[in-house]
Amino acid sequence: MDIKTVDLNKLSEDDIELLCRRPKMDFASIFGQVQPVLDDIEKEGDTALKRYTRKFDNVELDSNTVNPDDLNPELTDAQKDAIDLAMSNVFRFHREQSTFDSETETMPGVICSRVERAIERVGLYIPGGSAPLPSTAIMLSVPAMVAGCKTIVFATPPDSDGNIPDSIAYIAQKTGAKTIVKAGGAQAIAAMAFGTETIPKVDKLYGPGNQYVTAAKMLLQNSDAMVSIDLPAGPSEVLVIADSFADPEYVAVDLLSQAEHGPDSQVVLITDSNSLFEQVKKEIKKHLVDLPRKNIAEKALKNSFFVLADNLERAIGFSNQYAPEHLIINCKNSETLVDQIQNAGSVFLGPLTPESAGDYASGTNHTLPTYGYARMYSGVSLSSFQKFITMQQLTEEGLQNIGPAVETLAEMEGLHAHKRAVSVRLNKLKNR
Repeated sequence: MDIKTVDLNKLSEDDIELLCRRPKMDFASIFGQVQPVLDDIEKEGDTALKRYTRKFDNVELDSNTVNPDDLNPELTDAQKDAIDLAMSNVFRFHREQSTFDSETETMPGVICSRVERAIERVGLYIPGGSAPLPSTAIMLSVPAMVAGCKTIVFATPPDSDGNIPDSIAYIAQKTGAKTIVKAGGAQAIAAMAFGTETIPKVDKLYGPGNQYVTAAKMLLQNSDAMVSIDLPAGPSEVLVIADSFADPEYVAVDLLSQAEHGPDSQVVLITDSNSLFEQVKKEIKKHLVDLPRKNIAEKALKNSFFVLADNLERAIGFSNQYAPEHLIINCKNSETLVDQIQNAGSVFLGPLTPESAGDYASGTNHTLPTYGYARMYSGVSLSSFQKFITMQQLTEEGLQNIGPAVETLAEMEGLHAHKRAVSVRLNKLKNR
């Protein structure tokens, strides 16, 4: 397997910056293809959605939606148990993220507080493609349920018979969703953003997808749809930091687990052990032989690279600059490196912590920033489904304490009605 290998010592700062850049996506062209779809959904609603489902998914639907309660998902006991375990762990982890209401008396008589409220209507996009993704349904719907969102809408592509995958239906039932949109792509995103005759309009959109889904979310958050999005997302990626103690087979299968996502996925290995490269390449070649998505993984590996660093500190520095979606630290005493990690979507520590655990069932959320956005974005969490409202209340003492400062500041800004709103009150208190 021919994978690009570079020595960090031989690269200039500009070279390293170029290495950290993801393949450029032609959003200008994609926006041009997506905008007409959004416009049609806004104008024609259900009619346009059926038309695009027929065009892109080759499915003729009687209805664009289904109520999960009307479905009877057929899953084995083992499948239900696996879903239930994952949902339980995700529930526990996200429930602990509740911040509770806070109250502070900033000075005598001035009480300020912040309260959390659920976003009322949320739209959850679950990609379909070659297989249903129950893990994404879990990662999006469980935090929505914990937050207390009143309206939870699923959207996922139907199969060739117009049916929703049993696993998605089962999760929708357990999390209280009342609508599943039987559509994928930009058209499904638009239908939830604008609302149609049968699909509730949502306030915020969540979920990964292809470049058309991403483009639709980006366009809609800046439109009159009045909708926000969870985070920007591009192709999936993983960066593995490994030392000489790492098992080459563990490293290889971790890299392949991301490479099989799609041909545009990127996997990166950085190590201070020169001998590890060839060992990992041999293991990758061995496991590729019988991998069902071998062709996809091979294409992704061609877009990937291995990096040699002097030491683990330099490796962490490169990782922070790259800002990976997933960061695996397969090193001896990996937990001692935690404080050095600055930019990553989610981190997996130690040889027995594969990224797959976080993808499915450990409890953390797998909806994460990609494309370097981990520098400034967090992954989806409980707070993604909440908004926070500040409140304040002044007593007589409080108004007298801060009133003169407010009057002065308002006068400095030339906002005399602002000043008067305080002055009138202070004068009445004084003359009472």
